[in-house]
Amino acid sequence: MSSEKRTLLIVEDDPGLQRQLKWVFEEYEIIQAASRKEAIEAIRRHEPAVVLQDLGLPPDAEGVTEGLACVEETLAIAPYTKIIVVTGHGDKDNALLAVQAGAYDFYQKPVDTDVLRLLVDRANQLAQLEQENRRLQSAGAHSPLDGIVAVSQPMLKVCRMIEKVAPTDVTTLLLGESGTGKELLARAVHGLSPRKDNAFVAINCAAIPENLLESELFGFEKGAFTGATKTTPGKVEVASGGTLFLDEIGDMPLPLQAKLLRFLQERVVERVGGRSEIPVDVRVVCATNQNLKNLIASGGFREDLYYRICEIEIDIPPLRQRENGVLMLARTLLDRFARKHGKALRGFSDDAQKALVAHDWPGNVRELENKIKGAVIMAEGRQVSAEDLGLDDLVGATQSLNLREVRERAELDAVRQAMVKTGGNVSRAAGLLGVSRPTLYDLLERHSLQADEFSVRSESA
Repeated sequence: MSSEKRTLLIVEDDPGLQRQLKWVFEEYEIIQAASRKEAIEAIRRHEPAVVLQDLGLPPDAEGVTEGLACVEETLAIAPYTKIIVVTGHGDKDNALLAVQAGAYDFYQKPVDTDVLRLLVDRANQLAQLEQENRRLQSAGAHSPLDGIVAVSQPMLKVCRMIEKVAPTDVTTLLLGESGTGKELLARAVHGLSPRKDNAFVAINCAAIPENLLESELFGFEKGAFTGATKTTPGKVEVASGGTLFLDEIGDMPLPLQAKLLRFLQERVVERVGGRSEIPVDVRVVCATNQNLKNLIASGGFREDLYYRICEIEIDIPPLRQRENGVLMLARTLLDRFARKHGKALRGFSDDAQKALVAHDWPGNVRELENKIKGAVIMAEGRQVSAEDLGLDDLVGATQSLNLREVRERAELDAVRQAMVKTGGNVSRAAGLLGVSRPTLYDLLERHSLQADEFSVRSESA
């Protein structure tokens, strides 16, 4: 996710007000213009999503003709730009003229910085949403990383690694507990790679009996064994040109590990019962929930194979280590299942949110999906409760009664919830908490939190 500042164009000819507004919007990259000509040049050059514009511009500083002309010309060049016009006190008629000309909103002087900041932030968020909708419509498909909710630093790191390794052909090993979303991430590797238009073939090495796994992987010739009535290519051949995903590779039998190692070294396969070598061009992604180094030490996994499959190794954190990821992912899943079942649900009750955070989630995202799906079906009110989730036994769990610890815990929870609800917007979160922005920055630093870790990128892991 980009850390670049959002761009805001301020069209204002008063130097004093220019300085004040630049200070108010310090979290933005500020572009300033003092006339219609300068404003249009800035629109063409910087393409800002939001423009804050005074209607009184030279040479008609006392009127509005130049300002209204600037609004119309801006929208002719950049029709999706959100323009907030600033008018004099009581000048509602001209403000309405600007809105009729296509301005997004208006604001009347004198300037209340908190209200103005709220208007600009809201316009920027709407512009970003509209831009994303246009991108999805033009692309005709979702990004391979859509459905992956990454708000914690560990998951953001995973997504960055996926984006880096996907364009290459290196063999990648995904490590993580059961239910953490290893196959989803493997599909993201494929979807972001040059092989995305070819096959993605997955095989679970733990789900197929040992005597069948070799023929599933490498195929077999007609007559190779009883029941082999025709020549059949294996999963490796079927994946040629695309990506082969070997899930739970830690459960692969040792004899087959040797044959897989030869394939990875030579990039050729021999079907069961066959004698000819068949070249295969395939990208390999492996995954396991086991500790392969411990398996190597106990003789259950080949060390040479391990070093072949882990050219890049990516550790996927369990759900309990994803900090605020539980609530964000839970909301995403709730929206998805509520739409699927035609239920009008408005989020989680307070006790449900506490229970979601308190639960250890041994089954990770898969367990969370099951809980949310069941809760959507069982919920009778407008919100999902802890009882609907089957987690009501966690509500009111014993906690320390030390007042200092209680205050610290409550403060941390409040800061996290405010940042989650606002998608990491410090100004809005400070408003919810009833503190100033500098105070909120101090609180974030005290609790070792980063504002950008709360910015949402879609994930279902």
